Amino acid sequence: MSDDTSRPDGPAEAEAPDDGSAPLSRSQDDDVIEAYDEPVTAASSEPPVRRRSRLGGIAGLILVLLALYYPIGMIWVHRVDDDTDFRAPPADALPGASEAVGVAIALIAREVDEYRWTANDPFFLPAAALDNMPNFQQGIFAALSRFAIELTDQIGRMRGSSEVDADLEKAAGLLKYPGTVWVFDFSTSLAPTATSEAQYRAARRALASYNERLAQGRAMFERRADNLLATLDRIAADIGSSSAALDRHIRDNADWLIDTKADDLFYGVKGRLYAYYLLLDALAIDYRNVIEERELGPVWEQMLGSFRAAAALDPWVVVNGAPDAQILPSHLAAQGFYLLRARTQLREITNILLK
Repeated sequence: MSDDTSRPDGPAEAEAPDDGSAPLSRSQDDDVIEAYDEPVTAASSEPPVRRRSRLGGIAGLILVLLALYYPIGMIWVHRVDDDTDFRAPPADALPGASEAVGVAIALIAREVDEYRWTANDPFFLPAAALDNMPNFQQGIFAALSRFAIELTDQIGRMRGSSEVDADLEKAAGLLKYPGTVWVFDFSTSLAPTATSEAQYRAARRALASYNERLAQGRAMFERRADNLLATLDRIAADIGSSSAALDRHIRDNADWLIDTKADDLFYGVKGRLYAYYLLLDALAIDYRNVIEERELGPVWEQMLGSFRAAAALDPWVVVNGAPDAQILPSHLAAQGFYLLRARTQLREITNILLK
């Protein structure tokens, strides 16, 4: 027989640790091993205070960007160009074409494409917060629309019995299009619609087509005194309507210290008078023979001077004070003075043409 005693088949007892603590069971020992095997990870999330601080910083940055988006965008876009030396580009000046029609074409291109049309900008574009530039642009196009109608009815046809020029009729219709129509006009339809810019570009192409045909001798431009007289009469009537609007606004709102509508009216009339100045200056070239024959040169220059003075008015802030105010001026009354002076001089010219 062997002197070795046999070991029991059951699980061996865990040896007691040297520090005198109680021995661990097998299950506890396995748990300890698994705990040591698990990788050590960082904290699952940052402290709530730091997270809120970071979100607050992002929100503040967004607010700052939004606060700068509109004013910087408005400054970038805003432009009221009342340059009275503006002319059609020499490249577009065709021998035999109309100088006034060329100016109208160039004005449309400048305001719609070079400076961009702003009167129909939606709320999410900075120019939607502008009011002086949009009103100035719409005033310009009101004058161009009136001129296109006179081209269609008077200047661009032989007497009243001849056929209306198709290009002029198209341009006159397109220039009547409201200037505030964007891609969507929910007041009329939910479907996309033609924008104001698209209509005005089409009007410019129609006027350019007419002027090209005129230079080629395939279109009519009557340079008679009666055609000029009728056109000047229509312009005088149109600015007379503007003077009535100025008078009504002065009478109804002159007592208000803050008048947010005064600048809208002022710049609308300014744009109209500016466009008429350029067109009348160009018509002096188209009707050079009539002006020389009737000796209209001096009175014509005086009339242009009144239009130029009205178009050049450019106060920092438009104030609608009472006409007899001691401190606050009335810029609308000053504008109305030059407007009526120009209208009176237009009537003087038409009276001379009647004789």
